[in-house]
Amino acid sequence: MTGIFGTLNMGKRALLAQQLAINVTGHNISNVNTEGYSCQKVVMETNPPTSAWPGQVGTGVKAAQINRVYDHFLETQIQDEKTNLGRWEAQQSGLKNIDAIFNESNGYGLNQAMNEFWNSWQELSNNPSSITERNNVVEKGKALSSTFHRIHDELEQAQQQADDNIKATIDRINTLAEQIADLNKNISSVEANGQKANDYRDQRDMLVKDLSSLIDIKTFENNNGQLDIILGSGRPLVSNSSFQSLSADIRGDGLSDVVWNDGYGTSVNITNNISGGELKGWLEVRDTNIDNYLGKLDSLAGGIISGVNGLHSTGYGLNRSTNGQNFFSGTDASDIGVNSNIVNDVTLIAAANNSGGAPGDNLNAVAIVNLQNSLLMNGNSATYNSFYSSLISEAGNASATASANREHQSSIITYLENRREAVSGVSLDEEMVNLIKFQHAYESAAKVISTADELLDTLIDMVR
Repeated sequence: MTGIFGTLNMGKRALLAQQLAINVTGHNISNVNTEGYSCQKVVMETNPPTSAWPGQVGTGVKAAQINRVYDHFLETQIQDEKTNLGRWEAQQSGLKNIDAIFNESNGYGLNQAMNEFWNSWQELSNNPSSITERNNVVEKGKALSSTFHRIHDELEQAQQQADDNIKATIDRINTLAEQIADLNKNISSVEANGQKANDYRDQRDMLVKDLSSLIDIKTFENNNGQLDIILGSGRPLVSNSSFQSLSADIRGDGLSDVVWNDGYGTSVNITNNISGGELKGWLEVRDTNIDNYLGKLDSLAGGIISGVNGLHSTGYGLNRSTNGQNFFSGTDASDIGVNSNIVNDVTLIAAANNSGGAPGDNLNAVAIVNLQNSLLMNGNSATYNSFYSSLISEAGNASATASANREHQSSIITYLENRREAVSGVSLDEEMVNLIKFQHAYESAAKVISTADELLDTLIDMVR
């Protein structure tokens, strides 16, 4: 349409387009501090012209669509790095607690308990007939056993805490998967009409980032704008507007495996297929680190039990009593203890050697003392104390490694988030310039309408 009415329509379209641009600019400014928000831009296009003499005449502007400023490759990088960060954050948290369990700098530690136990035998070897020294050996044996129990129990508690965190992480994964599936439905509904669901997409991206910090995932957007999420095991977690849940399956030792459910009765154990995120970190703390430490602690306790009992059972107590009894009961760190018979009668402590000499001699006590410096652990390459020191060092190094990796990943995420902010974030300076630009355009469009109105008044006056 040409003529005065065409000018009026052109001015109206310009008003609406600039008003929309001002609204979007206001939306950007309002969300300058909103985490995960992507700046939005109005795409303006020339309205289709109309044919007239002597040629085509433009009909103004139209707002074609509202796009968000978005870098898919950068978002995928952040998602992948958050998977790594989540893993190291969980490990750092779990291993820091374990490091504290083995801390020998404060309080009564296992090294001190072992040293006091060996020293009590040394004192007994100096006075093998002393009831006082024999009582001291029993008390130090009890203290050593109690220290093993404490460390073993604290490691098991840390393992149970890691298991609780695994179950809590599974619940969070299910919640996020459900929310993403709901947003998929909303996005599909909006974009089916040719519009862009920008705010919904920002919300979904935030949830996907949160999800990627919990478990390793791959994402694929289908033709209708919905996001499919695949777990590292190859199992679907979110498909269109539906999701499959994870659950914790209690196994024989009382701890939980991670199970994927298809919603139709099929369940698959995917514990060993998880390779990233907090879930992987907690699984490693529980099943690798703590299992390893418990095994070595049991090996140390078992080595001491075997070494001391091997000598003690062949020695002599006081009054020429043929012993034949073990000093320690139990088999590992969980149940080591001093033989109740010896607790009730310390004369049964076999300080004497059965190969000859007086029953009150100290040869067997000396042999037991010498166990402290004998290479009886780790394939006959370490003493009891050095074996435990290496365990402490291993736990400390694992904690330090997790902390270092967590710091490294955190710095990578900070760098990528800053890049994202530079690309997709709201610049207040730019938005204020846009606001003035759109305001002037709006005022100019209003002037076009006002001018067309005056022209129309003139035309009407001519024909009266």
